[in-house]
Amino acid sequence: MATKQGKKDNRLSDKEAMHIAETTDVSPKQAKDLAEKHGKDKGAKEARNFKAEG
Repeated sequence: MATKQGKKDNRLSDKEAMHIAETTDVSPKQAKDLAEKHGKDKGAKEARNFKAEG
């Protein structure tokens, strides 16, 4: 059985996504998409930048 070793799990829980959505102008789905694309920490930063640009 092959596994993805060394691959970091960048998925957000619903609770984490809701927290980011409540503190920024992104939806929970957008928060999850940003986390998958950029990683959890960078995704949250990108969400805050989205709020600042809006």
